Amino acid sequence: MPKRSLSFARGILVVLGVFVATAAAYAGVQFGRGNFHEVVAGELYRSGQPRGGDIDRYVHDYGIKSVLNLRGANPDKRWYRDEMAAISRNGLAHADLALKADRALDDETVSQLFALFASLPKPLLIHCDGGADRTGLASALYLAWVKHADEWSAELQLSILYGHIGLPLTHGWAMSTTFERLEPRLGYPNS
Repeated sequence: MPKRSLSFARGILVVLGVFVATAAAYAGVQFGRGNFHEVVAGELYRSGQPRGGDIDRYVHDYGIKSVLNLRGANPDKRWYRDEMAAISRNGLAHADLALKADRALDDETVSQLFALFASLPKPLLIHCDGGADRTGLASALYLAWVKHADEWSAELQLSILYGHIGLPLTHGWAMSTTFERLEPRLGYPNS
């Protein structure tokens, strides 16, 4: 291989390495702080699984009034019991909806999600385990269905900014394809 081509290849590898290292560092910071983000100020927040005093802090700092758990009811798991204790302690409304990041949502589940958006008191905290895939889809659908946000703003909730990798064969790909399938129902052109 000519010296110039080898130099170019090394340059590309360095750029890719810096990109991967930066993305990994960003993801580490996000997941280290619970992947908590404001979606709509005073109305909707998203996170990974709340731990320790997270719910207490979210209630204090953001006025959270309800929690939507996208992992489904898991009364035999400590994380769920801890979450329910914090919800009870803070007098919050709560709902469980079992979604799987690797399974597209059917229309009935989407309708259940929309009904929960309408019925749960705001500000609402939506969470799954990592706060990337299921929570990303729910946040995107909230922006599209409830707030009538533009397509780009809604789809941004399903992005690497929150840890979602919307590529075929990835764990959360079904969440991306669900949003794409629902675009006409949401008033967006299906691209």
